[in-house]
Amino acid sequence: MGTLNRTAAGIPALTDEIIAGRRLSRSDDLSFFMNCSLATLTEGADRLRKHFSGDYVDLCTIIAGRSGNCGENCRFCAQSARNHTACEVYGLYDFDRILAEAQANEAEGVDRFAIVISGRSPSQDDFEKIVQIYGKLHERLHISLCASLGFLSSGQFERLHAAGVRSYHCNIETSRRYFPSICTTHSFDDKLANIRRAQAAGLSVCSGGIIGMGETMEDRIDMAVELSELGIRSIPLNALIAIPGTPLESLPALSEEEILRTVAMFRYMNPESSIRLGAGRKLLSENGRRAFAGGASATITGNMLTTSGSTIRNDRAMLQALGRQLPAAY
Repeated sequence: MGTLNRTAAGIPALTDEIIAGRRLSRSDDLSFFMNCSLATLTEGADRLRKHFSGDYVDLCTIIAGRSGNCGENCRFCAQSARNHTACEVYGLYDFDRILAEAQANEAEGVDRFAIVISGRSPSQDDFEKIVQIYGKLHERLHISLCASLGFLSSGQFERLHAAGVRSYHCNIETSRRYFPSICTTHSFDDKLANIRRAQAAGLSVCSGGIIGMGETMEDRIDMAVELSELGIRSIPLNALIAIPGTPLESLPALSEEEILRTVAMFRYMNPESSIRLGAGRKLLSENGRRAFAGGASATITGNMLTTSGSTIRNDRAMLQALGRQLPAAY
């Protein structure tokens, strides 16, 4: 990527340029993100957050609607049958259990609720049940609906949209270069094709990845560029919590400073997007307070999959102390 002399004085100028309409791209020299002043970078990222996202914090929750026994070989994942973890294994939850969780999340003032299932794709039988569940949730609740069901056909995405689903989650996980080091049972291009099918069906796509899997900062920058090119407006950033029994179990945890630098960089590369904190918030002090003051504008909250973050109540208290605006709870 070469070098770019972005001094502490240059970062505020770049911030002003982005507010005025400039967008960084693959053709720019982006190496300054790796060694510029962290304090200056996060201060600028917060200015961008304030300008493009305002003070509102978008909250989303998920339910692990089916867990474990996944045939894919993602090296970070507790739910892969190829890894030897203590992951709980169960089939698709019934409607009543999912409804109860969605109702509780709506009552606590959450914007969006997603059913997440393990596996490359749902069986036809499970997909039919999921479509019916979403249709009933859409009829009974006001909370926005999201889905994370793996790889789907164009027709399946259209059916989800017709059932009331408005967003779809599909992480690209990392850079194109590093992806084969993380998964070989599907490809980076498989991910991109799935995202484009969802977008073509009218769904807003939520896509990000995991940092701390052994990738370089250049890989993270490349991931941010890829998401910008895809037009992604919700970008979840997860910091790896190394799970015993996975191939990545011995990797050291990222420092808070490295996570904060990455969050700020993603804000610069995707200024109009929701930069969403995901798994691994336990690696950040004060429940991620510094990240919310350094570019983050959204979060996954409530009950996570395998790497806990924080409760909805704790998140609301911290964000309200920062002066952020939240959906009303009742």
